[in-house]
Amino acid sequence: MAPYPQGPPVGRRPSKRSKLRVGTFIEPSTGERSRRTFTLRLPLRRRSVQAALNGNGTSSNTSILPVFSNQQSISERSHAAAHNLRAGVVRGCQWLNSPTGRGVLKCTLAYTIASLATFLAPISDFLGKPDGKHVVATITVYFHPARSAGSMIEAILIAIVAVAYAQVVSILSMCTSVLFGGVWGNPALAHTLVLVVFIGGGFGFMGWLKQTMNNPLVNVGSTLASLAIIGVVTKETAVLTSVFSNQKIIQILKMLAMGITTTTVVNLLVWRISAVHLLRQSMTKTSTALGDMLAMITHGFLSGAEDELVSKEFNAASAAYQSAYPQLTKNLREAKFERYFLGQEKIYQLDRAVVKSMETLAQSVGGLRSAANTQFALLKESFEQADQPPLSPRMQRAASTILKSGKDRSLVLQAIREASDEGDDDDDRVPPESDTRRSNVPTVRSFRNSGDIFELFIALLGPSMKSLAYTLSEVLRDPPFGSAPKYEITINDQFRQSLTDALGLFNDARAKALQELYKHLEMDRTRSEQIQADFEEVAAACGHFSFSLQSFAEEMQKYLDVLDDLKYESQFKRRSWHWLVWWRSKHHHSRFFPVLPYNQVPEEQEGLIKPIKKTAIPKGIPDSMLQRRDTYNWEAAKNQSSRVVATLSQKLLRLMRRLARDDVLFGLKVGIGAILWAMLAFIPQTRDVYQHWRGEWGFLSFMIVCSMTVGAANTTGWARFLGTMIGAGAAYVNWNVTQGNALGLIVLGWLMAFWSFWMMIARGQAPLGRITLLAYNVSTLYAYSLSQKVDDDDDDEGGMNPIIGEIVWHRFIAVTAGILWGLIVCRLIWPISARKKFQQGLSMLYLQMGLIWKRGPLAMLLRSDYSRSYLKSGEMTALKKYAARLDALRASAASEFELRGPFPAAQAGKLMQCANRLLDAFYAMSLVTQRRGHLTEGERALLLYTAEERRALCDRICHVFQVLASSLMLEYPLTDAIPSVLGQRDKLLAKIFRFRKEHMPCRTLQDINMDRDRDRDSSSSPVTAAERANSYATAATSFGQGADGSWNNSLRGSIDSLEESSSSNSININNNPLAHVTLEERDYALLYAYALVTGQVAEELSEVAREIEGLFGVLDKESILLQ
Repeated sequence: MAPYPQGPPVGRRPSKRSKLRVGTFIEPSTGERSRRTFTLRLPLRRRSVQAALNGNGTSSNTSILPVFSNQQSISERSHAAAHNLRAGVVRGCQWLNSPTGRGVLKCTLAYTIASLATFLAPISDFLGKPDGKHVVATITVYFHPARSAGSMIEAILIAIVAVAYAQVVSILSMCTSVLFGGVWGNPALAHTLVLVVFIGGGFGFMGWLKQTMNNPLVNVGSTLASLAIIGVVTKETAVLTSVFSNQKIIQILKMLAMGITTTTVVNLLVWRISAVHLLRQSMTKTSTALGDMLAMITHGFLSGAEDELVSKEFNAASAAYQSAYPQLTKNLREAKFERYFLGQEKIYQLDRAVVKSMETLAQSVGGLRSAANTQFALLKESFEQADQPPLSPRMQRAASTILKSGKDRSLVLQAIREASDEGDDDDDRVPPESDTRRSNVPTVRSFRNSGDIFELFIALLGPSMKSLAYTLSEVLRDPPFGSAPKYEITINDQFRQSLTDALGLFNDARAKALQELYKHLEMDRTRSEQIQADFEEVAAACGHFSFSLQSFAEEMQKYLDVLDDLKYESQFKRRSWHWLVWWRSKHHHSRFFPVLPYNQVPEEQEGLIKPIKKTAIPKGIPDSMLQRRDTYNWEAAKNQSSRVVATLSQKLLRLMRRLARDDVLFGLKVGIGAILWAMLAFIPQTRDVYQHWRGEWGFLSFMIVCSMTVGAANTTGWARFLGTMIGAGAAYVNWNVTQGNALGLIVLGWLMAFWSFWMMIARGQAPLGRITLLAYNVSTLYAYSLSQKVDDDDDDEGGMNPIIGEIVWHRFIAVTAGILWGLIVCRLIWPISARKKFQQGLSMLYLQMGLIWKRGPLAMLLRSDYSRSYLKSGEMTALKKYAARLDALRASAASEFELRGPFPAAQAGKLMQCANRLLDAFYAMSLVTQRRGHLTEGERALLLYTAEERRALCDRICHVFQVLASSLMLEYPLTDAIPSVLGQRDKLLAKIFRFRKEHMPCRTLQDINMDRDRDRDSSSSPVTAAERANSYATAATSFGQGADGSWNNSLRGSIDSLEESSSSNSININNNPLAHVTLEERDYALLYAYALVTGQVAEELSEVAREIEGLFGVLDKESILLQ
């Protein structure tokens, strides 16, 4: 901002006890209007005090006392040790009774029961003589019961499909071997077909499916199918000797059925967990977190203190939402299976609508936070001008005092101070409204800095804003669902009417406050255009925050509507199973489901955007760019090449492009790696080595380690290697301790399972805990099976007297070799680098955002008369999902090693944070442009008047986006000549300010002409604002959207011709149709929001540029590039 000619107002120092005047607010639960004193921070303080009293779930009886203090006597140390022992037991019991502890106990119980298939003779005999009965326990490790009933239903369905697929592949491979090897006498051809078709094709298909679905349960199902196929095709001799034997096939089928049944029974009968109940809990946590953030953001805006948004309370509320939202989406998916299984399809549709509404509210909270941050930045910028000349001594003294005061800097905004949390009884006495209004509303007639404008705005609208925020936050904090176990909907029916009344009061106060603000802003007309732009920016911040709060309240109304519908539907619970007729059309299903507020899509926008699958990995360079790369050479040489050759070449290239897709290449890579490993079991010279070192476990390790990217493969490989070492070591110790006794092995196995599942569920290290238990399982249970006279060629491992050292060593070597083979395949055969994918994906995300902004958020409204938004249907959802996939790639890229150095994880994280903030800004702009209705006469006139400036601003932003995206893609340094966005934005703000001066109700024709003469004298351009307005009005009739979404050439032509032509100095205002338009304050809301969001976009682009400069450097004019 430019320095101001005068300093800030200097008067008496505001008291820290000064308050915001009391306003009328609506009590949400009763709808009663009240004027008592309240604060937005009080509920937070009460909860923090209660948490402190509770000690976060620990009392004085469970606290840990110091034992080895030098000031303690022996008796005191003994007493402290005994107390700590009792406290540890109490804490352990409390943890075991928690959901996490119960989950660990359930998993341990299921594993122990499944291990009895090896230890109990009747069950072992039922499974047959072949070894491998530990697979029953293995299934309970993969499909563990510590999940909701909905997730269990999904797991059962996936397990059934995996088992059926494994049986089909096993039977077909055996039949092929018998036909070609036994009947036709060509075993080499039989083995080749089995390797290529059933090993390469079967495992390659599983690899492709695993990456296409990208579902953890699908990965588990793929591992289960791999285990079954490997056991039949490569381990047993039936396929190798071309003999058909169904003994192993039937045994595997029994073991799979027994394992799935065991984990299902434990899941449903022991502490059953409902995904619907978990969904209700996560909804309550999300709603409470949103209410807390809304209250603190509004309080920070009212107080002018940025400390509110960096406080521990706000970080805790934000962290609560960040942890609750992933659980919300996860529980919604799992609840779908429960709802559909019970015939509650309509309730699920309403559950999904509630989740969507919460996502929208979260986006609105992000917009509010951005608006508040803009206020803080403007205030800080205004205060920092004190260090820049020229300043009067009075300004320097005042600014120096403000800057030295640190946190008290906001005290200069007297009217912004809110009531403190704690006060005397005198503070609760409410003065008459007339007295508070006269004592708090300043009588400033001339603004000298940004603080004056904010002070007046808060004095006018602060009470109403605080009242609305209180009503909204209390509605969100009130739990919409009851307590366990039913979690019935307890939403208060009065909330809807209370919110409507509160919103009505706020809208009236907002219109009056903005009108009064601009009346004061018009008092001084002697400022330069730069100062005018700065003041208009401040006014935009005030208007945008109030409008964002209004939009949040309107979204809250939709949220309450959906909750009412959910409450009504839950009371009747009409059942239907229309999903069973999945072949019916969507129109057939739509007749049975309600029309929800968040499912209404304009007819002209349907099908415009193909949604990005949540599981899809970002492609990077899109197909449209690749297609252009593949065809531009042929198009350039159209007259020099044969049409037939060109057609055939392009068709062949398109086919190769399809085969070169990441998912197809990954499937081919997995198939090739599987063939190369499995062929060791079919070649006579290597068959004995394969069987001696238990190559089947290396084969399974290869399938587990193979991941889409190199970084993910490294992470999985390290976890499997470490888990194998721990599990093998535990198996060796336990076997030697128990000497193969079944009862001892069951007890020690229970302890091992408890620790492993604790790592998986409580610590979140699922790969390490799972592989540890599996390594222990395949060693200990296999060794016990050998001692029970199973049919196996096990002489090399002791036979009936198993040598545990040999067994553990063979498994460790096989698993390690499989891990190394998986890493080699992922690295050498069509490697997919997470670094490169992240780099390309982030570049495309920035480029896509630039192209979206190029459409012109406000120009789109002018073309469609407010019936369409610049964001197409489903576009923001696609962008958000794309950004989430990039975050996952960023985590994988951190595990990749390159000779150029480690992955810059910190810089990549900052770039993603900027991208997410940019998406929030885009969404905030879309909220403004999604308002239903039509353009008013004033809005249309203002949009036409500023068309040229907005077009230039959109072009500049798109240009900067493209420059940054290109630098990221090519890893080229930036130059020090990136065009500025803020300069173009200042021109837009100044244009808005001039338009307002021309259309103030108190302005006369003589005043307008005088201002135009002054503007003409100070401007180098020969074209005045009135001439441009006439040009826009003339071009408005031909103003439309082109096929590519660009600006209409007729308007640009009119503007360009007018710029180049010279006009008369005499302007006839009466002939200008825009000069007689009557405007209201709400007509300026669009431009205010646009200017503010543009400022946020400009700041984030500057931050992105700084991060790129830190990575790739900067090119200056002295750089030598030609070598």
